[in-house]
Amino acid sequence: MKAMIRVRMGANDAHYGGNLVDGAKMLEFFGDVATELLIRNDGDEGLFVAYESVEFKAPVYAGDYIEAEGEIVETGNSSRKMKFTAKKVIHPRPDINDSACDVLETPEIVCEARGTCVVPKDKQRK
Repeated sequence: MKAMIRVRMGANDAHYGGNLVDGAKMLEFFGDVATELLIRNDGDEGLFVAYESVEFKAPVYAGDYIEAEGEIVETGNSSRKMKFTAKKVIHPRPDINDSACDVLETPEIVCEARGTCVVPKDKQRK
């Protein structure tokens, strides 16, 4: 089972100089994807308990469109191990003009992670 969200980074997401977005924003997206996966799998939002790994692979800037996707890769009695990928799919081109953007032919991976969520047995509905 997979889930995906697509979000445009706004000026309000830029945290550092040069309109750079804080990497923690990708983890926020992964949390939202995990919540959807748990709802679809168990009928409950569950709890994100740990990241096993997080790798930031490329910078994200205000104006970038990011697709964050995840999937459940292992299911225990109450635990759900997941893997996540965030990709840049559209990038602004201010060098051309203020509103120019390019759709990337090959999306650029900006972050990958693995984590574990838990849905207590008494809250599982599926």
